Amino acid sequence: MGGEAQVVALRPGSEAAEEAGTHTVPRPLRMLPLAGLDRVGVVLVSHSRVVAEAVAAMAVELLGSGDPAPTATAGSMPEDGLGTGPALVAAAAREVDQGMGVAVIADLDASVGTVRGVLAAAEAHGLPFPVRLADAPFVEGAVAAVATASAGGDLSAVIEAAEDCYVVRKL
Repeated sequence: MGGEAQVVALRPGSEAAEEAGTHTVPRPLRMLPLAGLDRVGVVLVSHSRVVAEAVAAMAVELLGSGDPAPTATAGSMPEDGLGTGPALVAAAAREVDQGMGVAVIADLDASVGTVRGVLAAAEAHGLPFPVRLADAPFVEGAVAAVATASAGGDLSAVIEAAEDCYVVRKL
């Protein structure tokens, strides 16, 4: 499948949110260099790069201010059809690796299968070590993982925070 891994080092823009009628226009996000902190990286794997990037941007935006952990996405572009490939997942993991491990969260079953295949052949794909796949809901798990990694949590804490999202009831 086409596409390329994208490192998402997004920060809320400094411009104040503007009011448009009764709807608030969100502050724009801007790319900044990743900080030199040693933190767990987070990779969001989706069938759609658009979905993965939107979830990554939301997770970063929900942090408010501060310095988010390195977050990358892997998914195909709309013109390439839905899906993702091992090369995209491996490239994203290498891009966010700061030596503290990489947490991966995948959206649907085929994405989970792709990540599991990459992990099974970690050396062949040039994965950093360690890389762990979280059994977590995609959106909620991504938010929890990015927040925990940004706060300096280790890989186990990041994975646990993402996986704990399954026990949070909405009603």
